[in-house]
This record gives sequence, structure tokens and C-alpha cells, in this order.
Amino acid sequence: MNALLRTDDAWSSLVLRVVLGVVMFPHGAQKLFGWFGGYGFSGTMGAFTGQMHIPAVLAFLVIMAESVGAVMLVAGAVTRFAAFGIACVMVGAIWLVHLPNGFFMNWSGKQAGEGYEYHLLMLAMSIALMIAGGGKWSVDRAITANTA
Repeated sequence: MNALLRTDDAWSSLVLRVVLGVVMFPHGAQKLFGWFGGYGFSGTMGAFTGQMHIPAVLAFLVIMAESVGAVMLVAGAVTRFAAFGIACVMVGAIWLVHLPNGFFMNWSGKQAGEGYEYHLLMLAMSIALMIAGGGKWSVDRAITANTA
């Protein structure tokens, strides 16, 4: 467990995890609570399982990674685990939805949908946190600071 939580006292990890968590949370809140124009838990589960044919277990894990995982990242609690969940969601989003639309976001409204550049950035941030851990002011750091 110590290997999962161990981290240094870096500011860079603090910045990465807080920004990743803050940016991801509204997406999770849409799916879990229906906030920000989302469908809520039952609507999202229905769309994922019915329209996208994603198994219910995976649909549930996506909702949890984007909502609970985002909060865990902001706190720096089990950072590597939360970042892994978000990384998996980003790989799935790229593969299942955004890859056919190309690299770029749909700034001009002329594409069929959004490209995957945003998701690639979120994936890179997640991988960096999986490598480095939560950094400064993280719950992980507080738990492991006095262990060898």
C-alpha cells in the first residue's frame, strides 16, 4: 500500500492533480447528479448501456472515475488509483467516440464531432500523476511522510 501512496513534495504534482480533478469533476457531476445539463446517473447508465452498448459495470466505473475520482484527485487521496481511472476513461473516450473525428477539437463547428486532443492532454496528465503521485499537500503525502 505504501508504494501506491508514496509521493514526493512536488508542486508540479499538486498543480496537475488539482487541475485534472477540477476539470474532470463537472463531467462526472453531469453523469452522477445531472448537474451542468447532464443526464444524471440513470440517464447516463441508460445511454452508456443502451446506445453505446457498454457493459453496466464499465459504465458505472466511468461515472465513479469522473466524479468520485475527480474529488479524490483534488484531495490527493489514492492519487495513482484515481488517475488510473481517469486515464482509462480517456482511452475509452478516444477509442469509442473521438478518434473518427480527428485530432482537433471542433472549434469551428464544421466537424462531425469533437477530436481527441483534449482527451490526450487529460490522459497525459493522468499518466504523469500515476508516475509521480499526489505531491505537495496530498492525503497520500500526509499518510506516507513518516514511513521509510
